[in-house]
Amino acid sequence: MNIHEYQAKELFDLYQVPSPVGKVASTPQEAAEAARQFSGSKLVIKAQVHAGGRGKGHFTNGFKGGVHLIESPEQAEEFAGKMLNQTLVTIQTGEAGKLVSKVMIAEAVDITHEYYLAILMDRATCRPVIVASTEGGMSIEDVAHNTPEKIIRQFVHPLLGLQPYEVRKLCAALGMTGDVAKQFGKLLGNLYRLFVSCDCAMVEINPLVTTPDGRVLALDAKFGFDDNALYRHPEIVAMRDKSEEDPREVAASEYDLNYIGLDGNIACLVNGAGLAMATMDIIKTYGGEPANFLDVGGGASKEQVSAAFKIILGDPNVKGILINIFGGIMDCNVIAEGVVSAVKETGLPIPLVVRLEGNNVEMGKATLSSSGLQIVTADDMADGAKKIVAAVS
Repeated sequence: MNIHEYQAKELFDLYQVPSPVGKVASTPQEAAEAARQFSGSKLVIKAQVHAGGRGKGHFTNGFKGGVHLIESPEQAEEFAGKMLNQTLVTIQTGEAGKLVSKVMIAEAVDITHEYYLAILMDRATCRPVIVASTEGGMSIEDVAHNTPEKIIRQFVHPLLGLQPYEVRKLCAALGMTGDVAKQFGKLLGNLYRLFVSCDCAMVEINPLVTTPDGRVLALDAKFGFDDNALYRHPEIVAMRDKSEEDPREVAASEYDLNYIGLDGNIACLVNGAGLAMATMDIIKTYGGEPANFLDVGGGASKEQVSAAFKIILGDPNVKGILINIFGGIMDCNVIAEGVVSAVKETGLPIPLVVRLEGNNVEMGKATLSSSGLQIVTADDMADGAKKIVAAVS
């Protein structure tokens, strides 16, 4: 789960991570009123979408940039009018872009230097890693590609936590000394505490800045949270903006299904993440393109299977479906009953191939064969992949 920048600032305030004051607005009039509350301050207006590269993006109405310096409430109202309810296209959104429903008005600060700072989980070592660079304000992917030596990594022991010597190493690598180093150390400590306490998958500040008056501030923020830990954080779940997410993924989450949309035309319905990955691989092997990752889990109900089937059929790009079930905990007949129920309810406008194996498989196959529906059965994964690829070709 991701959150907006204005929501990230709320968490920063809670964990004492210094950042410029900002206010969110949903209308041009609210943007103007927010700007009036910062009387005498330099201001910036930022489109609020779940994507990076906003400053270099463009709106489909021709307006350039999702981040602008502004000088007055009137200009705040003018720019908000050009951003709100418009689609912003950035390097991270793709051509489809993101609809902007909110903007943030914040204090603009003079900058002495920009840094990059992030904390994320490193899957290879199963530890948090702090990633930093003196090249803030730029795409970290570009920095990694063009000047990889400027990417600094500091791994943190998950039980010991962030240690003072690790903070000193980072300060030295970033060229920070004196009071700036002290401020950075305090900010980093609070940021790490936030990262752990809120079960974050990633916290990114780009840029982290120093100012002419000696302050260290988080100027922009991007958060990602571990979905499996959200049950512990109802206050963070309340920040969820479903309009920023794929509607199919939102629908899947309501039934506790793991769904990720892809660009192909062969939909997959599988139990188990590993088997789902293998199913996508074997579809590719036989010349097809998977349309999704969909894991119904090890103990899915008939209702969940039916819901998964409907979500798949809601994708207009899907031209065929491969169901691949290995029943360990799962009862194959439960899957079969869910498939038959969904097909009877929605119809079957596209080819469907089903491969069942494992617990109660004979009953499951009997349920499919006695349904009277145009369902093709497969003997194994390879047979299923060949049949569905041939059916959509």
